[in-house]
Amino acid sequence: MIDKLAFHNTILTLQNYALRLLFYFRMFLFDPYTVLKKIFALPLFFMNGIKYYRKNIYGSFSITWPDIYYCTHNRFSPAGNLETHYFYMDIWAARKVIMSNLTDMHFDVGSRLDGFVSHLLPLTNVTYLDIRHLKAKDSNLSLIQGNLQKLPFRDDSVFSLSCLHVLEHIGLGRYGDPVDPDGPKTAAGELSRVLAPHGSCLIGVPVGRQRLCFDAHRIYDPKTVMEMFGGL
Repeated sequence: MIDKLAFHNTILTLQNYALRLLFYFRMFLFDPYTVLKKIFALPLFFMNGIKYYRKNIYGSFSITWPDIYYCTHNRFSPAGNLETHYFYMDIWAARKVIMSNLTDMHFDVGSRLDGFVSHLLPLTNVTYLDIRHLKAKDSNLSLIQGNLQKLPFRDDSVFSLSCLHVLEHIGLGRYGDPVDPDGPKTAAGELSRVLAPHGSCLIGVPVGRQRLCFDAHRIYDPKTVMEMFGGL
């Protein structure tokens, strides 16, 4: 008799390993520098492990196989694992919201909770919407689970609105949203619909040579973004 739960967990584990191999294969093709960093750091990883083991024979925090993570290559990464475009975009958007004095309530759809949204929380109330289940808690944070393609807000009701690095993912199914090639246009229409007259809507998407990187995101020509919000 097959244990269904054990079988299910085995399938999920194999799927996870397959996806991880695919990820590293893609990284090797398109980002060989990162792969070389990981390979170069392997001897240091083993040396550090041996040193720690020898110095911690009677310590309470011992090395165990199930809990080994390979992260030594981080020493060759920039401090703070800085993702430059997020860093500058989040500061730009937070500064815009804080200086606008439009409202004591800001609405955000799907932006980074641990970046832009967290910048705002000490200074204003934020209503945050995402299609996935939400767990974060803060006295200034209100959470709504919903779909950007059908926002649960009235027409012309939101004075301060943002949607940073979200539109490029809409309609690909990556985050559990419905697969829809026209999803971003629908989402842009929804953001325009709920934005109040004289309100502010902050948008961030990748720009460059326009193309689809399935199933990660889209990259937009700036003119396309302007056309998506042509009614504003």
